[in-house]
Amino acid sequence: VQLVDSGGGLVQAGGSLRLSCVASGSIFSINAMGWYRQAPGPERELVAAISSGGSTYYADSVKGRFGITRDNAKNTLYLQMNSLKPEDTAMYYCAASNSIAAMRIAHGPSALDAWGQGTLVTVSS
Repeated sequence: VQLVDSGGGLVQAGGSLRLSCVASGSIFSINAMGWYRQAPGPERELVAAISSGGSTYYADSVKGRFGITRDNAKNTLYLQMNSLKPEDTAMYYCAASNSIAAMRIAHGPSALDAWGQGTLVTVSS
């Protein structure tokens, strides 16, 4: 599976962005997809994830502001980010795995089925 993510950019606090992630390859094997983010430093955070059945997970820090969706016909994952805050500034990575549970305990590409190249989101105050 290959993932290509895009949609990052510079936005003012309170603004919105939509990230996209296009999957190709053995996509039939993907049961869950999601977005991680990494601010400067070693820690990565699972921001949101969605299963093939439509179940979702959101980090507490983004609940009510971010929405994750997938368009199976287009093999595309989206992350709609609203009411952005400076603390949302990070590199965002699309990822795929066999379950949301697996994504919640994984912290990097070595524990996942696929990992995008990242797209930078910068929120100015």
